[in-house]
This record gives sequence, C-alpha cells and structure tokens, in this order.
Amino acid sequence: MMIEAKLAELGIILPQPAAPVASYVPAVEANGMLFISGQLPFVDGKVLTGRVGDTCSLEDAKVAAKACGIMLIAQMKAALGGDLDRVERIVKLGVFIASEPDFTDQPEAANGASDLMEAVFGDAGKHARAAVSVPVLPRNATVEIDCVVQVRAAE
Repeated sequence: MMIEAKLAELGIILPQPAAPVASYVPAVEANGMLFISGQLPFVDGKVLTGRVGDTCSLEDAKVAAKACGIMLIAQMKAALGGDLDRVERIVKLGVFIASEPDFTDQPEAANGASDLMEAVFGDAGKHARAAVSVPVLPRNATVEIDCVVQVRAAE
C-alpha cells in the first residue's frame, strides 16, 4: 500500500483503465516484466488532442504526458491485481508526441510522464526513455506513451 499512499499524498486519483480501441490487450506480464500498450492522455474522460507547435503548446504536451503516465499507472494496477507495490522498477517509457516538424523539445514534453514516475515510485521510477515526434496519433491525441515495468511475483 506504499504506492497507493504516495498517490494519495500527490493528490492523484487513478481513472478506470482505458479499454483497448483495436486488436490488442492493455498489458502483458511475461517473465517478471509487464509490457503496457500505448496509453492516451485522458482527462475527465476525454482525450487531450492537438499537435504541439500548431494547436497546443509545450506546456499542453507536458500535461498530456502526465495524463498518459496516470493512465499507465492505472493499467499497472489493473494488470497486477490491484497491487502497485509489485512494481520493482519502471524500466522504459516510449513517448510519442504529435507535433509540427520544427518542434524539438520532445525531452521536455516527455518529462510530464517521467517526473510523475519518479514522484510516485521514487528511485524505482527512474527509467530509460525514448521521446519522438510523430505527425499524428490515434484519436488526434497530443501524446501516447507505452512502458515496460519490472514486477515482483504475486504472493
């Protein structure tokens, strides 16, 4: 319950995990690793949309990345039977940012999720990462993030 207490301390209420929108599953656990499919930035049940450098700002992208991170944690909780304390390490985030060709602040945008993982999981939240721009994302989302998590076996 340590992670749940940390979420409460940070004022984070996890949403219902988003259902897949196509032919895939939200998460797969294999050999001590949890692979979470790309998550979109839901806030109040709606996807944050737009392209950075066109219809939204770097700050908007950071907010969207944090929203993706919150959804990733919600997916972790669901996949781990409600026990977030099984998370040993956030291994890697793959951050995709819908943006104009001249946008070059992908690392700063991705920090919206990276800073969240460290705030919630402490040193175990420090991870490897890719942060890349793409011309468009599903549902016109501003950001999409997938992740790999090392987990403890269920007791």
